[in-house]
Amino acid sequence: MKKETGQPETPALETLRIPPGLKVIEEGKPFFIKGDNKAGCLLIHGFTGTTSSMLPMGEYLSSEGITVLAPRLPGHGTDVKDMSLYSYLDWVKTVEKALEELASLCERVFVAGLSMGGTLTLYLAEHHPEKIAGIVPICAPVTRIAPGIQQHALFLVPFLKHLLPYMPGPGNDLKDPDVKEIAYEKMSTVALHELVKLVKTVKKDIGRISAPARIFEAREDHVVPPENASYIYENISSSDKKLIWLENSYHVATLDYDKEIIFKETAELIRQYS
Repeated sequence: MKKETGQPETPALETLRIPPGLKVIEEGKPFFIKGDNKAGCLLIHGFTGTTSSMLPMGEYLSSEGITVLAPRLPGHGTDVKDMSLYSYLDWVKTVEKALEELASLCERVFVAGLSMGGTLTLYLAEHHPEKIAGIVPICAPVTRIAPGIQQHALFLVPFLKHLLPYMPGPGNDLKDPDVKEIAYEKMSTVALHELVKLVKTVKKDIGRISAPARIFEAREDHVVPPENASYIYENISSSDKKLIWLENSYHVATLDYDKEIIFKETAELIRQYS
């Protein structure tokens, strides 16, 4: 199945629009796939990544009759230099708009996100509970962003960003050697500081989350420490919540060996609450 963007049945959604003059790679463009509009799922990609990391999940869900919308986060899918032009509030504004648009089309809306997309998923559940029927955070940071000594180095980011504009990116942590994630090879330290701010904001209000949740985490995640998943599970207030460990995947789990576990469990959650 191909992206439906640009087809006649695609609604004129603001989050599908590419700003004039902005060159976005094909794999980084937002996409929409129409289902029966009873249930919709907002799909949010990760830090330095592209919507292509969520496309297989979108295709699977649409085959189950679920409408899907995947916005492009500002600064992504273009050039790594663009990342420094936006704050985490710009990312929040984009997913809030996408949530509003999907809610206008579908009776029930669910949200799923990978990595920082999972953190944004939690943010939406904290601030817009009335619009969300269920959430699926995947390898999402909320308490520790990086493993080992890298976590301590994050304390220097507010100062480091003025001295070192770029660092190696976190992309392509995949166990499957035949799959490549389309992501920036570097990351903006200015944007990294914004990610730190987002994570702190989400952690502070995590107890406000009451939506049904399916939390996914790779046992062997080299980007986001796996204990984040346990923290989410233990601190959200949802009465229906499940922590699902992925035994044969790394961080980019939506493209890795266990991806169909994520897809099937998400579809089941949507069926259960639609």
